[in-house]
Amino acid sequence: MSQSLNPNPTYDVIILGASGFTGKYVIREALKFLNVPSSPLKNLAIAGRNNSKLSQALQWASRPNPPPEIPIITADTTDPSSLRDLASQTKIILNCVGPFRLYGEPVVEACADSGCDYLDISGEPEFMERMEVKYHDKAVENGSLLVSACGFDSIPAELGLMFNSRQWLPPAVPNSVEAYLSLESDKRIVGNLGTYESAVLGVANVDKLQELRRSRPKRPRPVIPGPRPPKGPLMDHLKEVGVWAVKLPSADAIVVRRTLSCLAENPHGLPGVNESTEQVERREAFWSSIKPAHFGVKIASKSPLGVVRFIIVGLFIGLFGKIGLGRWLLLKFPSLFSLGWFRKKGPTEDEVASATFKMWFVGHGFSDGSLASQGNRKPDTEIITRVMGPEIGYLTTPIILVQCALILLKERNNLPKGGVFPPGIVFGPTDLQDRLQHNGISFDVISKKTI
Repeated sequence: MSQSLNPNPTYDVIILGASGFTGKYVIREALKFLNVPSSPLKNLAIAGRNNSKLSQALQWASRPNPPPEIPIITADTTDPSSLRDLASQTKIILNCVGPFRLYGEPVVEACADSGCDYLDISGEPEFMERMEVKYHDKAVENGSLLVSACGFDSIPAELGLMFNSRQWLPPAVPNSVEAYLSLESDKRIVGNLGTYESAVLGVANVDKLQELRRSRPKRPRPVIPGPRPPKGPLMDHLKEVGVWAVKLPSADAIVVRRTLSCLAENPHGLPGVNESTEQVERREAFWSSIKPAHFGVKIASKSPLGVVRFIIVGLFIGLFGKIGLGRWLLLKFPSLFSLGWFRKKGPTEDEVASATFKMWFVGHGFSDGSLASQGNRKPDTEIITRVMGPEIGYLTTPIILVQCALILLKERNNLPKGGVFPPGIVFGPTDLQDRLQHNGISFDVISKKTI
């Protein structure tokens, strides 16, 4: 078991950074499953720097009921000893303290050292890949499962691609899947400020990410049937669902590629620490149904003007994020440079409640895999699927994070002993999709046709 260094932890889960914008919504989501008969979550604690703010967050998350008697623990990402104490007391830490590039590593290190499992909601590729380089071996040794991107970044993309992939029944095979993300609201859409800060810092550190990748051995690439799809126009019109779109430089495509690389190295997936024969068969059957494809993500709007707005914000972050003064301006005046999409005080509860997302997965491929090898044969089949749910940063992200934690608690023997992995390779063969479906995030087949 993963907690071999601490066989009797006090808590099932500790939420770190629980008083932050996202953290308080994670508390609210976790409380729905605390001491419920069918739930493995029997005890919970919350942690952060400021006890009074944590207490206020717990009161907010418990409304309209009085707050339950949940331990509040003082811990600070700048105090390694407090993090070691935290990791020694729990089976899982849910880390909500971002930007993770600035504050995440000490928490990962404490978990890897103690054998405690770790989930976070990071969407920062450089952080995720650096943690894999630095802590994977230690995590394997100590039985600590460390999984980033367990929020809207990047599980809807990971599970959405797998759901689309499973619709390609043999002999059909996919060649490419393009995801189109549409954010919708009856009120104005206000994003998570941490996401904006991470994007700005991501631009600032893009050279570090390239340097990190150059320093590592090349990983195997999945074998994808057929030619690489053409780049296509800057602005794309998806007529089937009535949206315009432009490429989104998000973590999703990078995380998906990491999962597909893991799958190329481990075609049957990652063995669990103590799997039953039945579970081995189930895992291998699941991964045999997943067919790799070229994957990209676009941000979509119902009008071309909305796409122009995306491009302008992208240009601001891309140009200003490369220089110190520019980054200071971007972070000092987020509302101005994001054209109102991000603001320091975050969205109101009404704005959160009114927002939703839709993510279409448009797959192009071949009705028969043998056609893919015939010269420059173009794909002849299109399958469109969709993932949709509530607001992405404060509702969908906590739903996903908490369900991942419940799976860890319930099915730890079926999951890898330890290591640093993207979420898809860990949670793909579990019942995560069904759990999300029961908690307001739906997966649907929209259309299948010959093209």
